[in-house]
Amino acid sequence: MNIVFLDDNIEKFISNLRKDVLAKVLRNLDLLEQFGYKLGLPHSKKIKDKLFELRILGKIEVRIFYMFNKSKIILLHGFIKKSQKIPKKELRYALNKMNELDKV
Repeated sequence: MNIVFLDDNIEKFISNLRKDVLAKVLRNLDLLEQFGYKLGLPHSKKIKDKLFELRILGKIEVRIFYMFNKSKIILLHGFIKKSQKIPKKELRYALNKMNELDKV
């Protein structure tokens, strides 16, 4: 499966991470590309219907929301996780992006 960035925001978010964190993100993206739907915990988790999160664990915890669309994996939104729960603002943003794509 091919990984596609939805827009420049997610690409900038990933490229602006610290080098050690970026290395983990790229490793998890490789796993996602290789295993697709079969990638599970601790690397990936289903959030809602078609929305998933890529989980990058460590001192700095990164989450990247994504969805599957035909033979593509579309990266929707990323953020640095600072609390136990996913912030509602971040989830809402990713859901809105996903719904925009579904309308097209």
